[in-house]
Amino acid sequence: MTKTRHLLIVLLTGVCIVTACKPKPQGAGTSYQVATIPVPDGLLAETGGLDFLSDGRLIACFTRGEVMVYDPKTKGWSLFAKGLHEPLGLVVINDSEIVVLQRPELTRITDTDKDGKADVYEKITDDFGISGNYHEFNYGPVRDSEGNFYIALNTASSGGGIRENVRGELRLNGRDGEDGKRQMYSVVPYRGWVLKIQPDGKVIPMASGFRSPNGLGFDDSGNLFVTDNQSDWVETSTLYHVKKDHFYGHPASLVWQEEWKDADPFSLPISTLDSLRTKASVLFPHGIMANSPTQPLLIKNNEQFKDFEGQFLIGEMNRDRIFRVMLEEVAGEFQGACIPFVDGQGLRVGNNRLAFGPDGSLWVGQIEHGWRGDQGIQKISSTGNPPMDIAKMSLTKNGFALTFTQAVNPEGALAIKNYQLRRYFYAYQKKPFDEPVDKSTQRDLQSVAINDITISADHMRVELVLEELKPGYVYELKLDSIFNQAGKPLDNQLIAYTLNNLLPS
Repeated sequence: MTKTRHLLIVLLTGVCIVTACKPKPQGAGTSYQVATIPVPDGLLAETGGLDFLSDGRLIACFTRGEVMVYDPKTKGWSLFAKGLHEPLGLVVINDSEIVVLQRPELTRITDTDKDGKADVYEKITDDFGISGNYHEFNYGPVRDSEGNFYIALNTASSGGGIRENVRGELRLNGRDGEDGKRQMYSVVPYRGWVLKIQPDGKVIPMASGFRSPNGLGFDDSGNLFVTDNQSDWVETSTLYHVKKDHFYGHPASLVWQEEWKDADPFSLPISTLDSLRTKASVLFPHGIMANSPTQPLLIKNNEQFKDFEGQFLIGEMNRDRIFRVMLEEVAGEFQGACIPFVDGQGLRVGNNRLAFGPDGSLWVGQIEHGWRGDQGIQKISSTGNPPMDIAKMSLTKNGFALTFTQAVNPEGALAIKNYQLRRYFYAYQKKPFDEPVDKSTQRDLQSVAINDITISADHMRVELVLEELKPGYVYELKLDSIFNQAGKPLDNQLIAYTLNNLLPS
């Protein structure tokens, strides 16, 4: 990334963390290449959703209402459907049928005469509220193995009002004060919720407490994960494991539970709300790892990215980054680490939607939409150069283990000076949505001493032995002068582990 590009990021966001802006070491980051896909003239290519048809063609929806098909062989585009209202996600059912989530409804769109253009638009459900607030975005759908769809509904912004006529019941106790006190709010049904939609169209409210959950995805065992964007009540951007009837922290959406129908959830002490909420599986340190995460996409049976099988790739709106998340189950709950995957290398900002092509390449759809972003579609492919990276960071009883994609040179890997470890936590708090989040929100920030380092016989795994491990903290690790046997440095030198639970003694 150029110095000019760094300056632009500082001017636009006011954030330039040394870790995030530090150039990659020479020789790193050569494992992937980024190509830009041409889009038709006149198309406002703000990408709301991506998927692939069985013949390898890409299908994409754009926020002005088009659904288009791209043929990678001919590089030609064709129009499949049009006239949608702000679609922000789609899923392919078969080569003539897709399901799209637009602002007013979840819609089934079908090409019944097989001429390549949709001719039937059917409502699956519109059983959720609309107040007219500009910030009531809808995310998804994703589909489980039983054919159920899952969507996530944004809360409304106090930067916008409520229309005179709304859809659904109006509950003003989902708004914190007359003007919202600069808090996001939920005054119509299920804003701030994840919903399950059965094949027959029945809507089942799944979980509440989300602020701006712009990304849903399943792991290989059918567990649903959702990202959320930092601001009021969301201490830093997060990845949640979604469970039925759980509450994830933002009070506004509680009013759509019957016990809160006539109550004010904002009046509860923060300590009480904190005791009610399910905490994030992974926290993404703000300004360091991610400011505005989007869709999690599972790497599964993918030869191009086989070193990271079973991990999530997640898009990031605010910088030219895709990052990885590696999860493990400890004490019955998920936790784990996040690390950059592709930084720069021609990748644009606004990385909103992800999909794997038939050859395993990663396709990325970008969006601006009033946020910090860009437009268009790009493709990330392996260069055939094996990555030199941290494949996994896992918890041990007295520290952390790092597994690398290649054997490391033990001289650098065993030097304690090459590891800088610190920990901090983010306070759960009520905070105006437009108050900036920066490093000052990292509480009890302190360096962590590494007492010892051991390395496996094959030089693929290093264990860091710490004096103590403290649950509830993010452990942020910076590495330096770690090389493979041929002298190639790490592609990424920053990783952060969210420690919720310790291993049993």
